[in-house]
Amino acid sequence: MIRILAFVIALLCAAPALAQVPNEQAPASYKVKFDTSKGAFVVQVTRAWAPQGADRFYNMAKSGFFDNVRFFRVISGFMVQFGINGDPAVMARWRDAPLKDDPVSQSNKRGLITFATAGPNTRTTQVFINFGDNGRLDQMGFAPFGQVISGMNVVDALNPEYGEGAPRGRGPDQGRLQREGNAYLGKEFPRMDFVKKATIER
Repeated sequence: MIRILAFVIALLCAAPALAQVPNEQAPASYKVKFDTSKGAFVVQVTRAWAPQGADRFYNMAKSGFFDNVRFFRVISGFMVQFGINGDPAVMARWRDAPLKDDPVSQSNKRGLITFATAGPNTRTTQVFINFGDNGRLDQMGFAPFGQVISGMNVVDALNPEYGEGAPRGRGPDQGRLQREGNAYLGKEFPRMDFVKKATIER
């Protein structure tokens, strides 16, 4: 009996990440204001479009996850990607709590925001805003959950000089970014734009 109890305790201690990640249900509709190094833009989220994604985005914004986060992948004409926290310890907790997939109910048109995915049920924290109409992504499981309703000109102005990430491009290596956080980006990509603060608007 003691051995069984010890085994259960060990399992609980080995997988604390999910419990540490907030999972509050989001309102049916809400707005998040992003104050960035280029200015401000506002995202309006509609929970019915993609409930799992809307809830995760809400909890990330509410907990301060996006503060000081870099726009680490900016590809002109395609999209801008962000959502890797600058603190590797914080990032590890969220990375170990993947989301179940949402059905794709909206098309990836200009200004819509979507969680990145690497396959079924792999979404965690990385999101992207579409610069153009990227409807080809719909059949690949990329489910938009909101849209930029003001400040799209700010999104368009985010620095694209680093482009695609390594090894295909000059941008950051995501593995190093996950391990080293903003220390890596600040040293190797000093002109990268970033979120100063994200705030849920009431």
